[in-house]
Parts: sequence; C-alpha cells; structure tokens
Amino acid sequence: MHQSHQSHQSNSVSCEVSPSTDAAPTSAQREAGFSTRAIHLGYQPQDHHGALVPPIYATATFAFPDVAYGGRCFAGEEPGHFYTRISNPTLALLETRMASLEQGAGAVAFGSGMGAVTATLWSMLQPGDDLIADITLYGCTFSFFNHGLARFGVNIRYVDMSDLNALSAALQQSTGANRVLYFETPANPNMRMVDIAAVCALARQHTAKVVVDNTYCTPYLQLPLVLGADAVVHSATKYLGGHGDLTAGIAVFADAELAMHVRLYGLKDMTGAVMSAQDAHLIMRGLKTLALRLERHCDSAEIVAQALEAHPQTEVVHFPGLASFPQHELAKRQMKRYGGMIAFELKGGMQAAIRFMDALKLITRAVSLGDAESLAQHPASMTHSTYTPEERAAHGITDGLVRLSVGLEEVDDILADIHQALDQLRN
Repeated sequence: MHQSHQSHQSNSVSCEVSPSTDAAPTSAQREAGFSTRAIHLGYQPQDHHGALVPPIYATATFAFPDVAYGGRCFAGEEPGHFYTRISNPTLALLETRMASLEQGAGAVAFGSGMGAVTATLWSMLQPGDDLIADITLYGCTFSFFNHGLARFGVNIRYVDMSDLNALSAALQQSTGANRVLYFETPANPNMRMVDIAAVCALARQHTAKVVVDNTYCTPYLQLPLVLGADAVVHSATKYLGGHGDLTAGIAVFADAELAMHVRLYGLKDMTGAVMSAQDAHLIMRGLKTLALRLERHCDSAEIVAQALEAHPQTEVVHFPGLASFPQHELAKRQMKRYGGMIAFELKGGMQAAIRFMDALKLITRAVSLGDAESLAQHPASMTHSTYTPEERAAHGITDGLVRLSVGLEEVDDILADIHQALDQLRN
C-alpha cells in the first residue's frame, strides 16, 4: 500500500489560540473549545480571497502542472489531490474537523453511514476473521453482517456486550486470526448501552480492534476514541448534518495508518462510497451549530422522557437520563448529556404502537433521526423489519416499541402531540 498523499490526515488535529493578556493559564497556547474547532479549524479566509465560508470544490478530477507532479501524487509522494473518489479539498477540511472533534488521528468521509460501516469493516476483516457484534444493531448493519460479511467467510457472533463475562467467553472461544468488536451505544433502537472503556480494555487483552457507532451521541456527547476504541463510525445524515437534507457518513480512527488503509482499500477499491463536496459543505454548516442544537435536543428529550414515563399507556421508557434506566450510572460516566433519542414500549403491543403513530399530528412519521423536526418510527415494521420476529425478540426489540427523535420544536408542542396520541389509546 502506497503512502498517504493526504497532508490533512496528520496528527495535527488541534486548533490553538493565544490566551488574552489577563488570562490565568501560564502556557503560551491552549486548545480551542469544541465549537471553535467545529467552526474555524483548518481554514483561513485570507488564503481563499477572503471568503468567510470555505469554497465547494465541485470537481471530479484535478489538473497536474506537469507529468512529474502527477506521478508523485499517485505514488503518495506529493500531498495533492488528483481524483475526488480518493480526496477533495472540501472533504479534506471536513475530515480534519471531525478528526479533531473525535480526538482521532485521521478521518474518512463517505456517501452514507452504511458506506462508513461497510468500507471500514471490509478494510479491517478478511475471510476466516471474527466479527463479534453486540446483540442490538441498526437493521441495515445487521443485514450487512449476515448477508454481506458472512457470505465471504467472516465469522459473525452476536453477544450481549453489556455482559463483560459473556464477551470474555466469546473472545476466548473465537478462532479467527483477527478479531473486531462492533457495537452501538446507545444502541438503535432500544437505547441499550455498552461500557466503552471496559470493552476496549478487554479487547486489548485479546489483541482485538474496537469499532463504535457514535451516531446517536456525536463527539459532543461521547468520545469513544478517548475511551480506547480504534474507530468510530457515524451516519452524518443525522445530528452532524442536522437538517435532514443530505445523506453521508464519516469514520474517524485513533491511528492515522488505519485511516489511510480504509481510504485506499475500503473507500477507493472496495465501496467507492464517496461523499459529494456539496454534502461535505452542508455537514460543515451543521457542525457550526452542533453544540447548540444538541443542548436543545437534550433539554427537550429529558422533559419528554419524564412525561412518557408518567403516562399510564406506556409500559417502559428507555432513556439514559431517567433514574429508572438500568444503565443510568454508566450513562453519567460515559456521556456528557443523555441525547435526544427516546424509545418507549406501549401497552397493547403492535396495534397500540400503530395507533399511536397514526394519531401523531406534529411529530413526523419517518425514519432517520437528529433533524430539527421530531420524528417517530416503529422499528418492528420499519428500520428493523429485516430481523425475523425471533431475532427481534432476542435482540430486545418488542412489537410495541416506538423510537422518538426529539426535535427542536417548542417542547410544549411536542408534549401536546404525544399526549393527544396516547390519549386515543384509551378508547
């Protein structure tokens, strides 16, 4: 594998600012805060004719000043761009910012969240290797494991990763030369959590790599790489973009060499799941308000979760911020706040869930999450319909489960819609 031609994938992922003259710190420099890096890192307007917003490089290919330069780019000896499927200046800036926000060494942008998942795992696994996955996963990820990787000789095993003893036993029983652990936390759709630091410590004892889907939290609420993970994947379609107007994915890596391996093997040669420059621009726009939006999502979700828990039509509410949530203490350790996602089970099962969904007026019936609009979906008939009923039961996805992405509307309006829909279940 030839060397990186991407200078932006270096370990230089911090943005530094000089303290004011009356500031208390004695060091000459300090790292800028989350939102400052999300807005400014890696871009200087004066280098681009004073343009405040970074330009969109809407080009498939790049011209070479001479043949020798082109040859150096292809050999990885020149930090230039030559084809957007591999790199593009707009995507490079987004990757630099995401690597910084996740506190990683390198990042790769993709055309969708599943592009990030598939390219990352195709690059890390070979026939005969072991992929140990948590029992609760996004439906398309589950399908990719069962119908994609398994067909090519990767050994797939599902384990309840909240049970470290069960995970330890699975690692000891694995026979593949290479092991990768994969999980979501909180998990889609029922909010189950996995102790990232504990799983990563166990993985290191068995020379296994750890990949974490951080879509629900984003780096604003949770930092898996800091807790020991090797890679983080995101559906940037969700909170990172934040406005429901794009489809994209991002993977961030603790090791720059692994990031380049995924770029050259997974993105360039295996999937070609390339993010457009226009979508990279929209995600960077979303990053500017990510912290502000997530604070509002979190504030409203806490209020909605408490109201749902108190309602007589709900069987159980799955939300990390509730004291009744079985992994509430883990959530307090692992997350900055509890996020904007809620799952709840209705008394009456499938029919109650369908009646509730159809009664909603303000909240939109739609899959996806993290948008300004509140969205509700029914996993058993929608995102997790690829599971058999037996698989859904084994993975903790009941027929009466509803997943709610709490949006940015006035919380009183969200509550009013939920209450009127729940009240109809009494009839």
